[in-house]
Amino acid sequence: MNAFLGALSGKMAERWLALLAIPGLVYLVALATAVTLGQRHWYDTGRLRTRLDSLAEAPGAHSPGALAVAAVAVLAGAALTGTAAQGLGALIERTWLMAPRGPLTRLLAARRLRQWRTADADYRTALVAAGRARLSGRGDADALTDEAEARYAERNRIALVRPRHPFWTGDRVAAPDQRVWRAYRLDLSTAWPHLWLLAPDSTRTELGTARGALSTAARLSAWGVAYLLLAVWWWPAAFVGVASALTGLSRSRTAAASFAELAEALADLHGRDLATAVGLECEGRITAEVGDSVTRLLSKPD
Repeated sequence: MNAFLGALSGKMAERWLALLAIPGLVYLVALATAVTLGQRHWYDTGRLRTRLDSLAEAPGAHSPGALAVAAVAVLAGAALTGTAAQGLGALIERTWLMAPRGPLTRLLAARRLRQWRTADADYRTALVAAGRARLSGRGDADALTDEAEARYAERNRIALVRPRHPFWTGDRVAAPDQRVWRAYRLDLSTAWPHLWLLAPDSTRTELGTARGALSTAARLSAWGVAYLLLAVWWWPAAFVGVASALTGLSRSRTAAASFAELAEALADLHGRDLATAVGLECEGRITAEVGDSVTRLLSKPD
């Protein structure tokens, strides 16, 4: 038990350093630099050296007690800064995944839906043209097929299914619900806890890693926002802010796609196991009839 508690405390300390203390400490250094230099002296490293020399010559700089108090204060400030960034990251993540509620988000969701419908209509038109060319044996059939495939990819870049959210990430994470329902008549939201219990540990680990990557990307975007705020006092911080925000946004799309694909694969691979576990007969792959029965059974209607 002592060894277990020691290992657990070590992992918690490492996580605390990685998520809160180190990023917060770096931000405090950037904040001190911004306050010292300002906009007019943004490149003046001599000004920084002068400030550091004055701190080194202060009476308390040679007192062990004062240094210890200062170190604790800096670590506490770093932890508080990291906690604030973590909270902002959680807010950003909820925003990415939120359903349309206010006028602005409804406007964004409607805009995405219009784009998707236009792309879908273009794809279906190109598909019909390619099919007719193929049936009639025309020489441009291959070119029209390539055009239809390009239109299909363009539509899917907007959303795999009919968009319902103001942001791409929300639609991508929610897409497995619609796709699994259309394929198996299985309500993935209702079946998810049961599928999770049936999944092997390796699958749970992969899902947890993908979901955690989305939260990490949101925190990175939050740090980007924090550095953009520093640009008010020291404009070079804007470069770090923009780079962090854009990197977080890019990673969020990758993480959302990975999590959605794994969630859909979980239903594909273990849907039959779920039907069998609740007492339904399922020979071969799960069918729409079996999926509908599983959904009605798990939803426990009155």
